[in-house]
Amino acid sequence: MKRAFLLGCVCLFGVACFSQNDPVLMRINGREFTRSRFEYGFKHYSAHAGVRLSVKEYADIFIASQLKVKAAEAQGIDTVFDFRKQRESYRASLLGFHLLGRNFLDDGTHEMYRNITKHALSEQVKVIQICKYLPQAATSRHLHMEQVRMDSIAEQIKRNTNIAFENLVERFSDDKRTRWIGRLQETSEFEKVAFSLNKGETSHPFFTPEGIHLVKVVDRKGTPEYKDVYAWLVERLMRSQKGEERILSRAEELKSENGFVRNPEGIGELLIKGKTEKELFAIDGRSYTGRMFQKFASSRPQSVKRQLQSFICKSLLDDEKRRMTEKYPEMRYVLQEYADSLLIGEVTRRVIDEPAMNDRAGLATYFKFHSSHYRWDAPRYKGAVLHCTDKRTAKRAKRVLKKTPFEEWTALLQQTFNANGTEQIKIEQGTFSEGDNKYVDKLVFRKGDFASIASHPFTVVVGEKKKGPDDYREVIDSVRKDYRIFLLASWERELRTAAKVEINQEVLKTVNKD
Repeated sequence: MKRAFLLGCVCLFGVACFSQNDPVLMRINGREFTRSRFEYGFKHYSAHAGVRLSVKEYADIFIASQLKVKAAEAQGIDTVFDFRKQRESYRASLLGFHLLGRNFLDDGTHEMYRNITKHALSEQVKVIQICKYLPQAATSRHLHMEQVRMDSIAEQIKRNTNIAFENLVERFSDDKRTRWIGRLQETSEFEKVAFSLNKGETSHPFFTPEGIHLVKVVDRKGTPEYKDVYAWLVERLMRSQKGEERILSRAEELKSENGFVRNPEGIGELLIKGKTEKELFAIDGRSYTGRMFQKFASSRPQSVKRQLQSFICKSLLDDEKRRMTEKYPEMRYVLQEYADSLLIGEVTRRVIDEPAMNDRAGLATYFKFHSSHYRWDAPRYKGAVLHCTDKRTAKRAKRVLKKTPFEEWTALLQQTFNANGTEQIKIEQGTFSEGDNKYVDKLVFRKGDFASIASHPFTVVVGEKKKGPDDYREVIDSVRKDYRIFLLASWERELRTAAKVEINQEVLKTVNKD
């Protein structure tokens, strides 16, 4: 997703600036949206959806999206650490795109990708984690408290192997994503643990510079696609020697663009004594002092001169990142669109996707009122094929199953007839279409034939023909899909009914459609 947004912004960089005459096009619950903001969304949607809509058709989509963003903000999703971290990471990627240029990025990222795919670095694991992000200045007491808390969760998982890890993630984790990661994408501590686990295994609690983690590997696979790791490749290229050299040359240009002024007295004292309290330089009137440098240099064991060069470069880049959306208004919309997509994705996951997947009562109720939608084209046989050692056993088995719930048939027959080590019955249970099972075909649908099993020569069927499923779990994937559509439509309708939307139709007519 990051790659799509990044590539989309390249086209926008060709636009010098938006028109000074940028009227308000609509208000949604009091929040104003200008024509240029709407136009950016319209062009972005058209480019990525592959569908050409009218302006009025897109207006409905835009309103629905912004109402979801508002719903996400109402839940505080825009304040959580993970959201802020992803947004800032994307802002940094935008800065890299801006500073390095598309040709440099494309050449560099493709070269890195080729190198990765030649080695074991192409391996990926799908992880979900219980984590607590910790500040850099966390006290030893704070660290111990979080260690004890995470150990308690780990012990709970160890004692109860049937516990749903996903439920613990929802309750205790600062990061609720399930995501694919590759080599060199995470800290070395996280990577070492994640790639040491087999599919389905859960780690012991461990610390990284970001916090404390308890990781479960959901799946593993080989080489990721280029587009899926593009944003990470950009960030890695920026940290490479080639990228740093390019950025350093750009930083020299930023000095004149952003009002960089050296303080020879402060810099001289720093280079001689190794420290100073004086101002070292200013960027656009903002002072950068020796104390700020000291904090920066404490984690970079280099000569003072090299540390100062790095500090100046980082300060210039940080300043450019802050001013980026002011200097290039179109970047503000690129960043906003990405942030909106994160908020919409997370609030939709909470409000729609999780209930559609796990709300058993809701799924059952939806199925009850829409069961006719799931009827089969031809009748099916819901029951069991019993291969018995003798006729008496077959009759007994039929009687045993008469008043027993369908889902308990196999367990009951195993307990009643096969518990003593002698297998009196072989069982095939399920819902069979014509052609699925040769025994059902012959005994129920009166087609085909079969040869009896020598050790279990008496074959009978127990069950009945059905026009459709009795329970939503028999067609769970279809019901989940339809229930999600129902929930989404209901939610969007509820948001729209409660919203106050004002559209300036005259301004709407002036929207640039190209």
